[in-house]
Amino acid sequence: MKSNVPPELDFPLDRRIGKPSATKLDKQLGLKTVGDLLHHFPRRYMERGELTPIADIPYDEDVTLIARVQTANSRRMQTRKGMLLEVTVTDDDSGALGLLHLTFFNGWKAQQELTVGTRAMFSGKVSVYRNNLTLTNPNYVVLTEEADDEEEAKRPIPIYPATTKLNSWDIKKAVDALLLTLQTEELNDPIPEPVRKREKLLGLAEAYEKIHRPAEVGEAYKARHRFRYQEALVLQTALARRRSIAAQEDATARPPRTGGLLDRFDASLPFTLTNGQFDVGRELSEDLARPHPMNRLLQGEVGSGKTLVALRAMLQVIDAGGQAALLAPTEVLAAQHYESITRTLGPLGQGGRLGSDDDATQVTLLTGSMNTAQRRAALLDAASGSAGIVIGTHALLSEHVQFADLGLVVVDEQHRFGVEQRDVLRTKGRSTPHLLVMTATPIPRTVAMTVFGDLNVSTLSELPAGRAPISTFMAPLAENPSWNRRIWERAREEIDAGRQVYVVCPKIGDKEEEPGFDMAFYDAGPGPGSKADKLNLSSVLEMHQQLSEVPALAGVRIGVLHGRLDPADKTETMAAFNRGDIDLLISTTVIEVGVDVHNASLMIIQDADRFGMSQLHQLRGRVGRGGLPGTCLLVTRLEPGHPSRERLEAVASTTDGFELSRRDLELRREGDILGASQSGGRSTLKLLRAIQDEPLIEKARADATALVEEDPDLAQYPALNEAIEDYLNPEKEAFLDRG
Repeated sequence: MKSNVPPELDFPLDRRIGKPSATKLDKQLGLKTVGDLLHHFPRRYMERGELTPIADIPYDEDVTLIARVQTANSRRMQTRKGMLLEVTVTDDDSGALGLLHLTFFNGWKAQQELTVGTRAMFSGKVSVYRNNLTLTNPNYVVLTEEADDEEEAKRPIPIYPATTKLNSWDIKKAVDALLLTLQTEELNDPIPEPVRKREKLLGLAEAYEKIHRPAEVGEAYKARHRFRYQEALVLQTALARRRSIAAQEDATARPPRTGGLLDRFDASLPFTLTNGQFDVGRELSEDLARPHPMNRLLQGEVGSGKTLVALRAMLQVIDAGGQAALLAPTEVLAAQHYESITRTLGPLGQGGRLGSDDDATQVTLLTGSMNTAQRRAALLDAASGSAGIVIGTHALLSEHVQFADLGLVVVDEQHRFGVEQRDVLRTKGRSTPHLLVMTATPIPRTVAMTVFGDLNVSTLSELPAGRAPISTFMAPLAENPSWNRRIWERAREEIDAGRQVYVVCPKIGDKEEEPGFDMAFYDAGPGPGSKADKLNLSSVLEMHQQLSEVPALAGVRIGVLHGRLDPADKTETMAAFNRGDIDLLISTTVIEVGVDVHNASLMIIQDADRFGMSQLHQLRGRVGRGGLPGTCLLVTRLEPGHPSRERLEAVASTTDGFELSRRDLELRREGDILGASQSGGRSTLKLLRAIQDEPLIEKARADATALVEEDPDLAQYPALNEAIEDYLNPEKEAFLDRG
């Protein structure tokens, strides 16, 4: 038991509410302790004094309503043994439209409890029987209206997140029993008293009572506000403490050198940096010049020039005598970075070669598919210091990889790496290397504050000059089958004009599950998005066979790229597409980030509804990169009105990645932003919403920063300190440390 956690919260549930109830709560919801159950908050409230209008209940949906029994009749069933209880209930207000029929098979208990005039809360799925709306075997709880308990009868009814085997009112009974046993005077409040008083927040004990047993709905809202603030404060204090610890670490300062490699590189650029690139570059330069490790997130729009900004930071470190390592998630992306950086540096990246520039550095690639001789040479380049920039995949994390003086670690698409993997690379420096993590998925400011609050965030939002706009169109085959022919005619037009085309499919097609599509949109039912329909998704291998027979594409050079190809074949395929030896590339999402083929102008995304909005935004960013206008076609077989088409319409309506990310969060379960959905666990955020609660998060962040500055170890605030340890278990803490 944790020393400062109130015993009431860390106590096993079975010692408070009995083993049968505790076992069911654990099995169905994973609730093991008093604190677990207290923080299983109601998702909404129903007013006891207001009966739900039965006339408005929807067909074929789960409903919860309060109604009064008007009739109750039982009879023996004719086709099988047993009794059938037929009950009609009314909301007292809507006349004939306010009647609902309930059917109970062998409802012996219901026959005793649901007598005429009884008020009860019913829950079930609405169906139709003999032209009447019906609930079959609904769950129910009788609502007491005794005169001596008038105040209790008026309380709002909390509706809890429940399961088919554990309904809301059984949870309510357990919570009520728990609140009766709780010694509230012993609870230690994680929110410091000065903060609580300034914000006029409820005390902890009062908040638990009012969120679970409010006398009126307004009390519940006040309690929810208090717990939202607590959640924000705990989270932001954890992040502020990380920032404080990082600021005290030692690192080798890497100040800029006048007339060095970076200055010569800037002078050689055939274009002018955007204002954003210049400003972010200055932020990075100042961070690198300090004797404490830089911890910075660089986010930006697709094609905003993040790699160029990162390269300039690498050159500053090289000028100061250090090395830089760039960690990429795939061999395709690592090879693309190697080719791009080598090409961008030109003669300044040819260090060690005969006749090379005196200031030139060497760029080395290290991947797992290299042969022994190539790998040995790359390891020697890194260990000797002759390579100023080492680019690689997970192979960089091997214990055999050593650096002469690693000064900067750049992690591309950081969300694809675990914390331990990133930290392994940071231990390879003489002192703690500076860290720059990059993401091509734009993140709204408040989400960045919540997820990456321990990092300084730099944002690139403008596109460099010469980057052409991308036009995105939805191609709905269900309502316009002629699109299927027109799509490939359009592809041929681009190819005949000397340009190249991507075709993206959600799976490979070798009967093995391909993780490129968004599994969040699959369910067990029929129709689009079902498990059965998954077999009909467009695949790379089938698409290659089909397009080889399309008349409009006769003579077109078609290539195939996916994650199960041999690494050497993947590299050669991308190189061939880069050279222009392939006209049309059929691929999975391995080309989602980093791929930079300037001649590609058209992307056709098959079954686009199977991808997330941010993923679609990243994919379409592969076209329009060389000054040519880019076009993206989102092909879907969904019928009009399907919910997933709303996502496609949103992607087609804007090229603003930040706007899309906000809309994506609004359409999805925003509580998963800390990564809980990826791990299969419950949402990390319970009440806090990063988009809606922006002012609250900013206030909590300021409070957290002040508390940590005053008391870095939180010795004066043991309850807050313990709340951090309790709330951020190791798995969730890893996501906070994902920078």
